[in-house]
Amino acid sequence: MCEHVFVFENLTSNQKGAIAEAEIRAAATRANIALYDPTTGHSRADLIFEIGDKLFRVQVKWGRVSAARDVIIVHVGGCYLGANGYVHSTYSETEMDLLAVYCGELDRCFLLPSSVFCGVGAIQLRLTPARNNQRACINLADEYEFAGAIAQLVEHLDGIEGAVGSSPTSSTDSPSASGPAVTLGSNVLWGDLSGVMDRVRGGEEIIVTRRGKPQFKMTPLT
Repeated sequence: MCEHVFVFENLTSNQKGAIAEAEIRAAATRANIALYDPTTGHSRADLIFEIGDKLFRVQVKWGRVSAARDVIIVHVGGCYLGANGYVHSTYSETEMDLLAVYCGELDRCFLLPSSVFCGVGAIQLRLTPARNNQRACINLADEYEFAGAIAQLVEHLDGIEGAVGSSPTSSTDSPSASGPAVTLGSNVLWGDLSGVMDRVRGGEEIIVTRRGKPQFKMTPLT
């Protein structure tokens, strides 16, 4: 392991960036994602992912393991010399959709939504539980593992399309006829809990999944 780490420590930033992008491309290809490249150097995005009928702007970053080997540290923000001195910049949700991270020391890829990395200069992906068992405001690395994150994103998109195509959530005066259970990703549930509850009160049975695996079923009481 020491020799492996030494090799990465002696790489330049450009070399690490090139390796990270190559690994993310490979991971995306294995996940059957169509890839596009920005044709000019003026784009903030390194890659474009096509998932379903949606396009996502992706920034690729290298992640390093901390000395304590408990977190992966990813520098997201940038710094450049302007007319009035050094300027520190971060990404906003209007210019970037996803952050793809490759950690060479672990040979693992991760994918994060804009809500996690936009507006901050650096993030940490925790590899081990916090000593005080804290769960809030912690990004667990396993939660953003590349293949699982892609599956969850697909679930989210499918859930949105299913919700749009379903009967209006306000039609709750009488339960609808019992039919096959509807499957929704957990992101859809947390993003529109009130709407999903209205659908259940209207008679629908909804199975909530996480990373493609069913977690629980919501059914009306009557």
